[in-house]
Amino acid sequence: MTSRKTIEMLEASASDQNLLTEKPMSQWRLTLIRFRGRTSGMVGLSIVVMLILVAVFAPLIAPYEPNEVLIGKGEAGPREKPCVHVLGCDEDVEQHILGTDANVRDYFSRIVFGARVSLTLGFFTVTLALIVGSFFGAVAGYVGGWFDNIIMRIMDVILGFPSLLLAIAIVSVLGPGLQNALIAIAVVSIPAYARVMRSQVLTIKESDFVAASTALGASWRHILLRRVVPNALTPLVVLATLGVATAILEAAGLSFLGLGAQPPTAEWGTMLANERNNVFTSPHLVFFPGLAIMITVLGFNLMGDGLRDALDPTLNR
Repeated sequence: MTSRKTIEMLEASASDQNLLTEKPMSQWRLTLIRFRGRTSGMVGLSIVVMLILVAVFAPLIAPYEPNEVLIGKGEAGPREKPCVHVLGCDEDVEQHILGTDANVRDYFSRIVFGARVSLTLGFFTVTLALIVGSFFGAVAGYVGGWFDNIIMRIMDVILGFPSLLLAIAIVSVLGPGLQNALIAIAVVSIPAYARVMRSQVLTIKESDFVAASTALGASWRHILLRRVVPNALTPLVVLATLGVATAILEAAGLSFLGLGAQPPTAEWGTMLANERNNVFTSPHLVFFPGLAIMITVLGFNLMGDGLRDALDPTLNR
């Protein structure tokens, strides 16, 4: 009996020792566990992963090239209705599951390749705005004084204009095109990242570990880059995720107005603009690009909401 109690005491002691020596989980691992518990976030992540796979493997998924004109290569004509053999379409008619556009191009192929254009533009726009905005926000928040006032007043001026109108003005000056649309959307997005980074830096630079690094003689560059900025990235990750959806929506708006992607580029906003007058005669030509934009924006918004909930400590107590 005594030996059994001794064994149980030794096992309990060993268990306590393992708990003491076990390394705590990192913040990102905890965030991943919390994110998996958010149904909306997982749904958004699934949509985003699916869109990325469609964009990457577009040449394998699309039956035709996006700009391939099918005149003389079958019985298809301009603005043909969707034809799917499995759903009862005549086997003698060439299959186009989303129909054809006014130039007799396969609409499904153009929708698929449009995912590549929209996602590329969204990711590059957010990356550029995130880098520039975080740099100015971090330096302004840490240095303070007149430099902070100048940078923040510039950001306030940019924020004083509606983002889409300011993007239209910038593209009008630079000239229409996909690259200029990317620059314009990035410029109007910079203030949001700058302000969030500045607010985080103002809070973190008063922390004890920053004071300790200062006391040890670390330079302000070392403190800013190694101590402050890494701890300020959490809200920026959420903002960047939501920013991709906004960038894609604004890019589609610019393309719809003829200031973004130019024909014959397969871009959803351009496809909407080309067929907007046929909404009653050929509604599928307007419905499918609009549905693609809606699904893309919804996926990034749901994923961003899930990340926000997972990274917010007040929601995970």
